[in-house]
Amino acid sequence: MTLPTQTFLPFSKPTIDEPTIAAVADVLRSGWITSGPKVQAFEKALSDYLDGRIVRTFNSGTCTMEIALRIAGIGAGDEVITTPISWVATANVIIETGATPVFADIDPVTRNIDLDKLEAAITPRTKAVIPVYLAGLPVDMDRLYAIAKKHNLRVIEDAAQALGSTWKGKRIGAFGDFVSFSFQANKNVTSSEGGCLVVNNADEARLAEKYRLQGVTRSGFDGLEVDVLGGKFNMTDIAAAIGLGQFAHIDAITEKRRSLAKHYFDVFGPDFEAQSGAQLPVADFENSNWHMFQLVLPERTTRAAFMEKMMERQIGIGYHYPPIHLLKLYRDRGFKEGMFPIAERVGRLIVSLPMFTAMSKEDVERAVGAVKSVLA
Repeated sequence: MTLPTQTFLPFSKPTIDEPTIAAVADVLRSGWITSGPKVQAFEKALSDYLDGRIVRTFNSGTCTMEIALRIAGIGAGDEVITTPISWVATANVIIETGATPVFADIDPVTRNIDLDKLEAAITPRTKAVIPVYLAGLPVDMDRLYAIAKKHNLRVIEDAAQALGSTWKGKRIGAFGDFVSFSFQANKNVTSSEGGCLVVNNADEARLAEKYRLQGVTRSGFDGLEVDVLGGKFNMTDIAAAIGLGQFAHIDAITEKRRSLAKHYFDVFGPDFEAQSGAQLPVADFENSNWHMFQLVLPERTTRAAFMEKMMERQIGIGYHYPPIHLLKLYRDRGFKEGMFPIAERVGRLIVSLPMFTAMSKEDVERAVGAVKSVLA
């Protein structure tokens, strides 16, 4: 099949403006490139955005979840419930603490964890839950926290993709228990790599700081003490400068992505699902920040074949995510095919279409045209 040559449309692409590049250069010239004033400024900006809640930044969104579990006292003998459809880090951090990951299947429409199945999975050993807001779409936050209160559970929100998302008009992270965000390269706001954790009080913040940097507490000119086992998870001022530059545009970024998502729905049209057998995402333009626009393919195709044909048409495609419980590390822990059938179907057929701030409506039309052509 011969297709016309076109510029490649990537799945994701960060937009770093000139003032941000200049700010990074200023940090490099300053002589202070590790954690310093830019990190403090970034934490304050995030805290202000989240109604004054305490925020601490880190070098990844992964370590923030592990640190939240440790602050909550989760360890050997405890169970933590999460979703099978997420980046594997969500479950890996549970194992890192010595606790046992437990999965609950997903809702076939939202593709987030099914809260009914989450509650059914609770045992006397369950101490925490890690919900994931796939593509930036929150779960039913009222129901989530009602379940947590009923069963005395800590909540570590994997909101890696949800900065700028809301629930009933309130920003994700501005309420709740622990909330983890990621600033990895393909996120709506990036710091190249990095993340932050929203905590509940000064004691949790201080413990997060200890876990962030080898458990160290400093005092006076030369006082140094270590009373917990920490790691090396601090954010640099270089990363924080990028994050600050990006974060200054968070509202415009969110609005642009919602506009792109609306155009995707308009171009796909009302008959697309019936005609193609594919499944579009939930058309939520109030709560979701539209980190991704995801399509579940029809059973008659395979994801690999679809991706290959889209690449032939110069359209970048991602997939997020394969079911965690079917990866070897988790199969070796006793998980097997058939345990979470909805997650297995979605994980086998889900694809992520191009979605980034610099996209145009014409880019959306090109991506949709390619999808329709391939599925036809």
